[in-house]
Amino acid sequence: MKVAEIMTKDPITLCKEDTIGKAAEIFHNERIDGAPVVDAENKLIGIFTKSHLMKAVKEGLENSIAVGKLMQTDVMKITEDRTLESAWKIKIGRLPVVDKDNGLVGILTRTDLVEAFYTQSQKVVGELTTILDSSHNGIIAIDVEGRIITFNSAAEEILGYKAEEVLGRQIADIIPNTGLINVLETGEEEFGEKINVGDVVALTNRSLIYKDGELRGSMAIFQDISELEKVSEELNTVKNLNKELDAIIESVSDGLYVTDGNADTIRINSAYEEITGIKSEEVLGRNMEELVEEGIFSEAVTFQVLEKEESVSVMHDIKTGKQVLSTGNPVFNEEGEIVRVVTTARDVEELNHLKQELEKTKELSEKYYSELEKLRSQQLEFDEIVIKSGKMERVFDLALQVGRVDSTVLITGESGVGKEIIARTIHKVSDRRDGSLIKVNCGAIPDNLLEAELFGYEEGAFTGAKSEGKMGMFELANDGTLFLDEIGELPLNLQVKLLRALQEKEIMRVGGTESIDINARIISATNQDLEQMTKEGKFREDLYYRLNVVPIYVPPLRERKEDITPLISHFLQEFNEKFEVNKTIASAAIEALENYDWMGNVRELENLIERLVVMTSEQMITLDCLPEHIKKKQQGNLDIEIFDIIPLKQGVSKVEEDLVKMALDKYGSTYKAAEVLGVSQPTVVRKKQKYGI
Repeated sequence: MKVAEIMTKDPITLCKEDTIGKAAEIFHNERIDGAPVVDAENKLIGIFTKSHLMKAVKEGLENSIAVGKLMQTDVMKITEDRTLESAWKIKIGRLPVVDKDNGLVGILTRTDLVEAFYTQSQKVVGELTTILDSSHNGIIAIDVEGRIITFNSAAEEILGYKAEEVLGRQIADIIPNTGLINVLETGEEEFGEKINVGDVVALTNRSLIYKDGELRGSMAIFQDISELEKVSEELNTVKNLNKELDAIIESVSDGLYVTDGNADTIRINSAYEEITGIKSEEVLGRNMEELVEEGIFSEAVTFQVLEKEESVSVMHDIKTGKQVLSTGNPVFNEEGEIVRVVTTARDVEELNHLKQELEKTKELSEKYYSELEKLRSQQLEFDEIVIKSGKMERVFDLALQVGRVDSTVLITGESGVGKEIIARTIHKVSDRRDGSLIKVNCGAIPDNLLEAELFGYEEGAFTGAKSEGKMGMFELANDGTLFLDEIGELPLNLQVKLLRALQEKEIMRVGGTESIDINARIISATNQDLEQMTKEGKFREDLYYRLNVVPIYVPPLRERKEDITPLISHFLQEFNEKFEVNKTIASAAIEALENYDWMGNVRELENLIERLVVMTSEQMITLDCLPEHIKKKQQGNLDIEIFDIIPLKQGVSKVEEDLVKMALDKYGSTYKAAEVLGVSQPTVVRKKQKYGI
């Protein structure tokens, strides 16, 4: 912008013959501090100001004296084509503006400049606001004090707040999980992070704001990806279903041959390759008519299924010389058209053997399906919870019940039984679920640091302390849940402070002088006998009763063997996905794992399944793959009295039948019989059906 655009045109002027009295009158009437002096041709020859008037008064000069005798002839001036920025650098209140011939064309005041710059800044602010509000991404900025200074329209729409409601307020009070405060504190910018704000899932980038090399705040640009997350979840579901389908197809002992409605081959499994000797690369994508003409098949059951639109079984020869019994089944769409023909193939020479194997596979598939359905139903509510036994169902029922109140909970049980999962479950269903769940392992932190970790510390509390002090776990868990794991390891001196925190609902930082109010629910856990420890003076009795308001005992895995098979399925699927493999496990191996005592409980079982998935070279994990101490436990030492020689297989079946019948006769319940026999309840049901008991 140029001077000519904002100057005052046709300004009030004086000539050098005007008297100082006239000048004073003009200054008074027009309320100006000075005026340029021009000659007859309107050329600038000087400037006369109030300062000259005051000098005249001071020296006692007459009002009739001409202005020309007192005016300043060495005048600072500016041309009309100069920029406002250059004019601002001339520190004069009233600046004459002249043309190239020194003719007076206007007056530029500091007020004119301020108003022009203000107008420009308002225009820039308006344009910037328009740009920010035109963005589809939410934009939030805070100053170094954590106060919100920018909140655009997209942020209003995504987060459900109006800008006027939040501007100037602390970001931690409005949206505590933006991460902007952390960026300020660490100085590390973050990109591509996901955050949850209410029902919204947003992808955010967090940056620092600098001006003239000085940190002024931080900002976040975020995009609502809630719909994208839903699509991603659906894709993951489809992906998992495909993996399950692949696993099922490959685990079936029958050969499977799949064509579309035009008899083009689209899938065969490895069992079909093994039975027939035909490789997938020979037939995939090819039509059955072409394959029959080449002599790969003597006839195709697929064409008969397409013609009759029903299941058809045929006996036919293949190029390897084997005779195969094939059964084709049509798959219809909603319009009643055949879209797939699924053919199962069986080697006639091994039909009896396959029939027995099929029965076992069917039993195992039903078992897996039952367990998988159980896992799915549980996963709808808690992804990480896998239970089937009545004991654990009662534990989780209690956890869900106590989660709805705010009582203090003490979880006991051996190492590895899942005490932390119980704590997380209680937190998830409680009114504090939107708050943090802070875990402190009292046995993993040195005694000299544990107090500072729990209660925090003030500036200079001890050597090595942060200069700004630090919040403790109690403060971090405010409005949430504090989970004190291995509470039996807490030193006696800290037990006193913990008891006070529970009773008074307040804490004092290490080195502090003022109490801090807290509002955290306490859940503690231990694998020790706290009641015995109180008798031995190793644990305060008053603290024990304060913690043990609602006790929850988690039984060891050996007391809930019904959970072993679902846990095996869960961990097997988890590590198959993690290591991108497709391992399965034999029923004999599952029974051996069910019979093992698991002194390390669920954690030991999880570690073993991971080791088996990683170390087993074959796709099927068999009994031989298990560690020796588990196989020995499975084999056991039974004193059985033998009266005559019979085939070994027949003898084993007879002993098995007698044991199952005796257990059922004595206890009348498949669950109780399974418990005393050391197997799962589905195993007892299968044996009962097998022997017709």
